[in-house]
Amino acid sequence: MAEESVWLRPRKRERRPLTLDRIVTEAVALLDEEGEARLTMRRLAERLDTGSTTLYWHVRTKDDVLDLALDAVFGEVPLPDAGGWRDRAGELVSAWRAALLRHPWSTGLLDRPMLGPNALARTEFLYATLAEAGFGGPDLPAAAFSLSTYVTGSATMQARDEAATDPAVRELMVDRLAAYPTLAGHGLGHDWDATFARGLGYLLDGMAASIRGAR
Repeated sequence: MAEESVWLRPRKRERRPLTLDRIVTEAVALLDEEGEARLTMRRLAERLDTGSTTLYWHVRTKDDVLDLALDAVFGEVPLPDAGGWRDRAGELVSAWRAALLRHPWSTGLLDRPMLGPNALARTEFLYATLAEAGFGGPDLPAAAFSLSTYVTGSATMQARDEAATDPAVRELMVDRLAAYPTLAGHGLGHDWDATFARGLGYLLDGMAASIRGAR
């Protein structure tokens, strides 16, 4: 339920030496090393060298930890401070993708409510940048959604592809695509960075043309 979100509850006072920042840092490290499936409150308490009771003072559930960790990933995305709207929007979403790929587990959590301060600040920046460019009314969320969903979709697909490292699985994928010649020729083995940059260019070109056409 929404009212149970860690972001919608008053923050408790710290019980040092354990702090919420330390909990989040250790949770991100554990997730990076072993993935979401291996994250439990008990294992996190052990890594923090503390008891579960102390940990539960700061966070109620694993969901709290995941929400905080995901927002920490968003916090790694710098806010561009130079260039025109196109440069700033492109730089933001490219850095957003890079942050997600540094922490592949994060792509599996993108259906969670994005109510953390870092996620909201980046979303606000994207909206403000596009509004400055001339998007307004229903065009503004449409433009923002186009960029944000492109980033999350691209990162999710890449993370899943890179996780399929078993040669036997890769061979099965190739065999499966044999009946689909266009996919077989272009759907596997491409340069993810180059593909993302090209697709981002298509989106930004279309947005720029839309603005010019409206003037």
